[in-house]
Amino acid sequence: MKGTIVEQLLKNHLVCGELQPGEEIAIRIDQTLTQDATGTLAYLQFEALGIARVRTELSVSYVDHNTLQVGFENADDHRYLQSVAAKYGVVFSRPGNGICHQVHLERFGVPGKTLLGSDSHTPTAGGLGMFAVGAGGLDVAAAMAGQPFYLTAPRVVGVRLHGRLAPWVTAKDIILELLRRLSVKGGVGKVMEYLGPGVLTLTVPERATIANMGAELGATSSVFPSDARTREFLAAQGREEAWVELGADEDAEYEETLELDLAKIEPLVAQPHSPDAVVPVSELAGTPVHQVCIGSCTNSSLRDMMMVAAILRGHTVHPDVSLTISPGSRQVLWMLAANGALADLVAAGARILETACGPCIGMGQAPPSEGISLRSFNRNFRGRSGTPDAQVYLASPEVCAAAAISGQITDPRVLGAPPHIALPSRFDVDNSMFILPPEDGSNVQIVRGPNIKPLPEFEPLPDTLRLPVLLKVGDNITTDHIMPAGAKILPLRSNIPALSRHVFEQVDAGFVQRALDQGGGFIVGGDNYGQGSSREHAALAPRYLGVRAVLACSFARIHQANLVNFGILPLQIERATYDELNEGDVLEFDNIRQALLAGKILAGKNVSSGARIPAKPVLTDRQRKIILAGGMLNYIRELS
Repeated sequence: MKGTIVEQLLKNHLVCGELQPGEEIAIRIDQTLTQDATGTLAYLQFEALGIARVRTELSVSYVDHNTLQVGFENADDHRYLQSVAAKYGVVFSRPGNGICHQVHLERFGVPGKTLLGSDSHTPTAGGLGMFAVGAGGLDVAAAMAGQPFYLTAPRVVGVRLHGRLAPWVTAKDIILELLRRLSVKGGVGKVMEYLGPGVLTLTVPERATIANMGAELGATSSVFPSDARTREFLAAQGREEAWVELGADEDAEYEETLELDLAKIEPLVAQPHSPDAVVPVSELAGTPVHQVCIGSCTNSSLRDMMMVAAILRGHTVHPDVSLTISPGSRQVLWMLAANGALADLVAAGARILETACGPCIGMGQAPPSEGISLRSFNRNFRGRSGTPDAQVYLASPEVCAAAAISGQITDPRVLGAPPHIALPSRFDVDNSMFILPPEDGSNVQIVRGPNIKPLPEFEPLPDTLRLPVLLKVGDNITTDHIMPAGAKILPLRSNIPALSRHVFEQVDAGFVQRALDQGGGFIVGGDNYGQGSSREHAALAPRYLGVRAVLACSFARIHQANLVNFGILPLQIERATYDELNEGDVLEFDNIRQALLAGKILAGKNVSSGARIPAKPVLTDRQRKIILAGGMLNYIRELS
């Protein structure tokens, strides 16, 4: 990693460990962000640590996920988040101020700094030259308490960009092309670092789109240089003083390098039900579309919204299509209103939603039964939209806008020359929707609604586990499969007993009752178990139901850490072992604690078949201690 941007950022923040790929390191965290779907739990955990004030340079609490208030739960969570922010020194971004990643890019991102967020798309800020990482809320709570963040030193992949994008081809197509080449597992254990002359052709919002969807590669983060384009963006936001130059050394060495000729990329689309099921738009031209959704933290910048407005100007949305627009921030919405683009959107028949995540997280705008929805979002997992049998495609705002007019997937290149979008040199800035904490929050009373329940307490890991396999699932199981989102379930994120009733409900409706009847058990999974969202609820709720270990061929990074944080043992098994295991098999592991302390492979037994089960704990030395203690909170209490 000699001379890479990633190496520079990590060296400047290294607390302990060696920068050798695969080794555990700890880095200092400058900034944190939370959002309301993960934030309530993160702040409950921060409270449990007993720290009087956050110890980061900046921590921001955003409200952007649970904004559909059909009951008291979300509104109560917002009151809790506002009060806890005031007490502990956190900036509070009010509902309506925008999506956390877009707003953080505009108002708080600083090149060269580290950012840890309780959202898997936190790497969006890598478009500014930050080392930004998504994590579970408990890791973020620890960082707010001044603890370093532990991660495996990544391998750095250099993505060298050449040339310039052709008309109608966008940054969204760049990351879709990488997903087509590498798959949703291609970035696991890696950081994608962008370099080459093509980088200068991309604005910061375009870079942010690419960094945002690096999460879909499974990458730890994605990083761009901080250069003249970065300075231009920060100056437009009135924050030029935050700019520092940041680039790789000329002799920088990468673990591997990918070459990408921007001029050869064409408009692309990801088919259901995975972001890496990518084909050229031209192959799907003519496919009927029932819904188009434009926005999310991936493509909701001012430039994206103005381009859509320009394409729609003079047209009416096709009668068979419902078009929704979700601007990424209050700033974007305000400027669209001021420059007339919002009027163009409304005149075309677009439905203007609030500046929030909305349809992307399944919070409203579910497609019709068996409907085809084309979205400028980052994920299209089955059922995530709120409609189990919907077919969700992902594409650029340009492709989405063309489909909204035609009623079918359309290659935008048939529309002629693209509109020219001129962005202002200075953006309108109004920070009035941020609530700054008082200097002394000791007298602030925290407001807790009846849906906010105490954190569950868990016992240390026993020396013997003899439990049934509760469920066997395949490859690429997402946290949406494990712990669904959507308007019905998201409001329960502060109430683990109620939330746990929905674990795996889209996969196996009988899972919860089976877990309760059996007194807990094991889960068996294939490759890349736990990909997707950072939601730690996908570990905490199963643990509440008595899940004590997950046996999988491989794990996604964030979910593996979340399993450890809540005392669930992640065990790696070979594919042959996976093939032999069945739901209902009773498995037994003895002398677990001694084996973990010695760093040995566990020698389990399938009581039902008599077969041996060699299982490798996927743990660092530190994580072994956390697992033995029964989870991170227990571990931290033992240290204090």
